[in-house]
Amino acid sequence: MKQIQIEYTDPDSFRTELIILHNRCVEKNNMNLLFQVYSTILEQEPINNICDIIDKVFPDIPYMGCSTSGNIINCQVSAAITVVCTLFEENDTQVKVLQYDMKLLSMTEIAHKIITEADNNKWVKAIELYCTVPENSTTQFCFEMKDIRPDIQIFGGISCSEDITSSASLVFSNKMGYSENSVVAVFYGGESFYVESIKVTGWKPLGRKFHVTKSDGSVIQELDGIPAYEVYQKYLKIQNDENFFYNTLEFPMFYEHNGTTILRVPVASNPDNSITMSSDIETDSIVRISYGDPATIIESIKTAGIEIQKFQPDLLHLFSCAARRTFWSTEEPVYEIYPLRDIAPSSGFFSHGEFLRTDKNLNQHNVTLVIAGMREGEKSKKYIMNSVQEKNLTKIPLASRLANFISATSLELEERNQQLKNINVKLKKTSVTDGLTGLYNRKEIQSRIGEGLHCVREGIFSVIMLDIDNFKHVNDTYGHQEGDNVIIALAKILQDSNVLDAKSFSAGRWGGEEFMLLLPNCDIQDANKIAERIRKCFEGIVFQRAKGITVSIGVSQVREDDTLDTLCVRVDEALYNAKQTGKNRVVVC
Repeated sequence: MKQIQIEYTDPDSFRTELIILHNRCVEKNNMNLLFQVYSTILEQEPINNICDIIDKVFPDIPYMGCSTSGNIINCQVSAAITVVCTLFEENDTQVKVLQYDMKLLSMTEIAHKIITEADNNKWVKAIELYCTVPENSTTQFCFEMKDIRPDIQIFGGISCSEDITSSASLVFSNKMGYSENSVVAVFYGGESFYVESIKVTGWKPLGRKFHVTKSDGSVIQELDGIPAYEVYQKYLKIQNDENFFYNTLEFPMFYEHNGTTILRVPVASNPDNSITMSSDIETDSIVRISYGDPATIIESIKTAGIEIQKFQPDLLHLFSCAARRTFWSTEEPVYEIYPLRDIAPSSGFFSHGEFLRTDKNLNQHNVTLVIAGMREGEKSKKYIMNSVQEKNLTKIPLASRLANFISATSLELEERNQQLKNINVKLKKTSVTDGLTGLYNRKEIQSRIGEGLHCVREGIFSVIMLDIDNFKHVNDTYGHQEGDNVIIALAKILQDSNVLDAKSFSAGRWGGEEFMLLLPNCDIQDANKIAERIRKCFEGIVFQRAKGITVSIGVSQVREDDTLDTLCVRVDEALYNAKQTGKNRVVVC
C-alpha cells in the first residue's frame, strides 16, 4: 500500500500529474486506487474541476473528499487543496465509496444502509466516515451503528471549514458529487488488508464533578440544579458574550460514555444561561470541566504513536479536531502530531468532530485526535521499532502544576464528602431501625402509622400486630440465642414481599417479641389474608432447638375518627383476644 500526495494548484498541472500517475499504473498493471481530496476551499467550481479531471484520467476509479479546517500531509499543514492517491498493491484488497444524502434519508436510515452494505460484503474490515456538519447531533446515527458486525472498525471525521464556529461544510464523491448535506462512507477490506484505530485526548479533568440535572440533546440547561453557564462564569470567569466559544475552547466537558472518555466543547451560551455543546450530553451524566495540558497531550500522543507503530502500518489517516489546532495557537498547528511523523506516510485533516468505534460502540468525539493505521500483508518479521520522534517541551508551566493541585485536592474532597454521605446514611439507618432484626424500631413504625392517619381521608390502611407465643419459655428453656433466632426468623417473614403479597408495607419491632406491620391501601379483608399467610409460614419453621413456634396476630383497619392511641389500643385488643382464645390464630377487630 502506497500513498501519492499531490498539492492542487491549477487544473492543467493537476491533469498533467494525474496522467503521469496513470501511465505508471498502466506499466505496473495496477489500477486498484482510491483518491481522497481535502479542501479548505468550499466553493463548488474548483471541486468540480478536480472531480472532472479524475473522472477523465481515471474513469471508474473511486474518489471522495471533504472540506476541512486545514489539510494534513505527513504531519505538516498542506496546501489549500490536497489530493491523496492510495495505491493498493495486493490483488485481494477492495475499496468501495458510497454517499448518502441527509436531505433524503434520516441518520437512522443511513446507518441501516451502511450496516446492510457491510453485511452484503463480508470482505469489509473497516469503514471510514466523512460527514457534513448535521443539523442535529449524530447521537442517533452512532447508536444505530451498534448493530454492525463486531469485527469492523469505524473511524472518520466531520467536515469543517477554516471558520470553526461555522456549520458550513461539504463532502463529495464519484457517487453523488458535491453536497452540503451528505455522509460519505469508504469501505476497506480484503484478506490481505489490516487496520488499527485509536484515539488521543490528553485533556485532563479539572476540579470537582458536576451532575447534569437538565439537558435537551446538545443543550445543557442545568448543572447541579443551576444554569449551566453560571458554572463557567463562577469557576472560570468566562463572560456570556460573543467570545464565549473561544474562551471555553480550552475547557471542554469531560465524561465517560459507552465505556470511553468523551470530550464535548461548549459552542455557545444562550440567553437563558443554558449552554449548547458540540454534541449531545444526556441528563444524569457526571461531567467535569477539563483543560489542555501540553505535556500530557504530547506524552499521550507519543504513547499512541508507539502503539500504532507496533501495528507496522503502511500509512496513517489522521482526524484531528480543529479545536486542538486552535489550542496550539502559540505553536505550529501540527505541533502535537510531530511524534507520528516517522512512523508512516500520513494524510488527514482538521475536523469539526471525530468518529471512532470503541468496544463495539460508535462515538462522535470532540477535541480528539483519531489515528487509523492501514497495512497490506502480515507484519515484517525483521521490523525494528524506531524511536518515536518528539519535540522538546519547555518546563511544565506553573498553571499546569496549579491545575494538577486543584484537581487532586478536589478529588480528595469528593472522596471525603462521599465518605461523610455514607456515614450519614448509616447513622440515619441506625436511628430508625432495630439492631437485631433490621426492621424499623418502635419510634419509626409509630411515626409511620401517625403519618398514615394524617392522610386517612385519601385512602385506607390496616395494621397487624404480632406476638410470638410462649416466647419466655423459649428463652428460659433454650437460651437467649435460640430466642434471637426465633425473632430473626419472624422478622425475615415480615420483610418478604412474596409472603406478604403487598405492593407496599412497613414492618417494625414494637418491643421484645412484639411486631407491628403497616399496610397502606389495604382493607381489613386483605389484611386478614396477609396475617394468615404470616401465621402459617411462621408455624412451618422448625428451629434447631425450640422446634415449632407459633404467633398470635391482631388485625384492624383504620377508621376516620382514629387517633394513634385508639388504633394501637384496638389492634392490641385483637392480639390479646387471639392469645386468650388459644394462640396461633388471627383475630380481626
